[in-house]
Amino acid sequence: MNRWWRRAADARLKRVEHSLADARQRMVSTQIEARGLHNAELLRAFRTVPRELFVESDAPYGDQALPIESGQTISQPYVVAFMTDAARPRRPDGWRGARTLEIGTGSGYQAAILAELGAEVISVERHEALSRRAREALVRAGYPDVRLVVGDGSRGYPPNAPYDAVLVTAAGPSVPTPLLEQLAPDGGRLVMPVGTREHQMLTLVVRSGDDFESRPLEPVVFVPLLGEHGYGE
Repeated sequence: MNRWWRRAADARLKRVEHSLADARQRMVSTQIEARGLHNAELLRAFRTVPRELFVESDAPYGDQALPIESGQTISQPYVVAFMTDAARPRRPDGWRGARTLEIGTGSGYQAAILAELGAEVISVERHEALSRRAREALVRAGYPDVRLVVGDGSRGYPPNAPYDAVLVTAAGPSVPTPLLEQLAPDGGRLVMPVGTREHQMLTLVVRSGDDFESRPLEPVVFVPLLGEHGYGE
């Protein structure tokens, strides 16, 4: 009886795993490729990282943002892909070996995508409970080397600067000066939603020496960046 139950449970688990894998492939083809993102390494990463480990939902691969703990959200897959593509360092190896700072760990999914691409990832989260849960998910997903820091993300993380890429997954009234200062001077790229709490524009900043070129990308809605250089607590 016990052997039969184990076989039945294993069979159910395999069906669930296959269903999730199929949903992951459909997500890439219908939500990411169909909207114009075609970088092969980017698509491979999204086909590989198990999003279901980072969010409690019956539809982890749906085309929408989903709630997580502490009043935060996990962005819809396309937005994660778009930000990742925009921030990709313009160096021969792309993301591979790129020193990368993420502000707003949230569920840990964005950090996992970056790690799968080969980046060296440091991620800062102000909510300790979220950081702890993200650590558990990252380990389960196979990305234990992501470095998680609990603190004020608007200050960045100076000990490991400069960064080839900075991704900010919360919106501020402007790009925090410390984040600009921590960008690598030879083409460091920052992607961040900038604007009011209700209306924001995803913005790309590229550093060249002491010059910073800013370019609007597309309108978005993110949770606010709280901290010394963001919105008030």
